[in-house]
Amino acid sequence: MPPTAPTPAMRILLIEDDELLASGLQQAFAKAGYETDHLGAAEPALQALSHRRHDLAIVDIGLPGMDGLELLRRLRGRGDRIPVLVLTARDGLDDRVRGLNDGADDYLIKPFLLPELLARMQALIRRSLSAATSRLALGPLVLDVATREATLGGQPLAFTAREWDLVHLLVLNAPAVVPKRRLADSLGRWDREITDNAVEIYVSRLRAKLQGTGLEVRTVRGIGYRLDL
Repeated sequence: MPPTAPTPAMRILLIEDDELLASGLQQAFAKAGYETDHLGAAEPALQALSHRRHDLAIVDIGLPGMDGLELLRRLRGRGDRIPVLVLTARDGLDDRVRGLNDGADDYLIKPFLLPELLARMQALIRRSLSAATSRLALGPLVLDVATREATLGGQPLAFTAREWDLVHLLVLNAPAVVPKRRLADSLGRWDREITDNAVEIYVSRLRAKLQGTGLEVRTVRGIGYRLDL
């Protein structure tokens, strides 16, 4: 299932010097419901991010002049917490770690598939909004992160502690796939590991509670799970 359309007011700043790629992405983002501003260099991007509110920045590392990592360092250095997704043709582990250490929220290696890019964008924006409001919403399901309470269609929905952790992680990343190992690590505690079989049990319980709501926990074989609307 393709990613659901975001709120129309969501605005993206695309910083990419490849004009052909940028044009294609702008068209795809418009179809997905985003408003997009495009710049081909880092210096004007710093100015744009100072004067106009964007919900997400997509930054190519290989920019002319100041590269994308230096732009990222300057953004974080002045306290700008805008979510940043880095695009890079560099697939080495050191390059990816460096980008995350410099303040990137996520990265995607070129060439990439458009559905994955859209899913990662939506997840980053959702995380940013939840940090600001303490509320997460996906269709009829609303999570209050501060109180760890949930409602479904306006009605209270009870979760155990681990069911809450599971649904929170799935909603936070929807519609992207969350690897089973990551779910196991998140559901575990420092004194007790969670097995893959235990994850499957919690997923089964969550599916039962969401049955008939339009929300579905889908299995992506060999990878993990995603929450679809």
